[in-house]
Amino acid sequence: MLITAFLDYLLLEKKYSKHTIAAYKNDLVSFRDFCATTYEEEELSLIAYPVIRNWIVSLVNQGFTNRSINRKISSLRSFYKFLTRTGEILVSPLLRHKALKVAQRVQVPFSLGEITKVLTNFENAPLCFEVLRNKLIVELLYSTGMRRAELIGLQETSINFSEKTIKVLGKRNKERIIPLISLVFQTLEDYLEIKREKFMKSSSLFLTTKGNKIYETLVYRVINNYFSGVSSKTKKSPHILRHSFATHLLNEGADLNSVKELLGHSSLASTQVYVHTSLSSLKKTYNQAHPRSNKNDNL
Repeated sequence: MLITAFLDYLLLEKKYSKHTIAAYKNDLVSFRDFCATTYEEEELSLIAYPVIRNWIVSLVNQGFTNRSINRKISSLRSFYKFLTRTGEILVSPLLRHKALKVAQRVQVPFSLGEITKVLTNFENAPLCFEVLRNKLIVELLYSTGMRRAELIGLQETSINFSEKTIKVLGKRNKERIIPLISLVFQTLEDYLEIKREKFMKSSSLFLTTKGNKIYETLVYRVINNYFSGVSSKTKKSPHILRHSFATHLLNEGADLNSVKELLGHSSLASTQVYVHTSLSSLKKTYNQAHPRSNKNDNL
C-alpha cells in the first residue's frame, strides 16, 4: 500500500521518530476512511482536491481547530509530495492549497527573576536524589534549551566531562553538542554521585525514584510544580523553559544563527518566532538609550 511505503520512507530515510510516524499514519488513515465512506474510493493516488476540501469541511464540523486541521493537511501534503517523487502521480492535489488562518500563539517566557527564584529555592532543600534530579532538570532545560524528549533520552555517555559539553540527540536523529556552564556541571556531578550509589547499573541519565527511566509527564510535573510557586503565567511547561533560553540569549545579544544551532532547528524560520518576544526588550532599551526618544513612549 502507498501509505505503508510512505511510512517506511519516513522511518528508514527521513529517520523520523516512531511518535511522529504514528501521527502521520493516523492522519492518512483518517483521510482514507473518509474517502472510502463518502466516495467509496480508497486509492488515495486518485483523489482530487475537491475531495480534500470536503474533508476539511467535515473536520471543521467535527470541531477541529484550524491549527489541528493544518497539521493534518501537512501530513497529507507530505504524502502526496512523496507520491510525486516516486512517480505515482504527476501533480499533488494540494499544490495550490492555502493553509487555514490561525491565531498567533503568544508564548510568554519565564523572566530571569522567576528562574532565579526557583533555583534559589533548591538551595534551601535537602540534597537528596530527587531534589538534585529535579534541580538538574530545570538547569539543563534552561541552560541548553533542549527539548523535553531530548532530555529524557540523555545517557551518562552523552556527557563529555573533559570538554564540559553534552551531546543531544534531536529530531530526525540529528546530534548536536551543547556546552555546559560551570554551575550546571557542578549540579550534574553532584547528582551523578548520588545516582550511581543508588542505581549503579542504569545508563540513562535521569531516573525516577524507583530507578526507571523518566517520562514526559514527570518532566512536565517537575517544571509546573516548581514554577507554580514563583510565576503567575498561565503556561508553565518544559517548552516555556526552552522558550526562555532562546529569548534571554537574544535579549543579551546572541546572534540568531547561534541560537538556531543551540536549539537544533533546521531553519532560521523556526528560530525567528523567539525574535518577537525579544523585540519588547530591544524596544525598551532603544527608548531608554536613544538621545531623541521620549523616555515615556511605549513603542
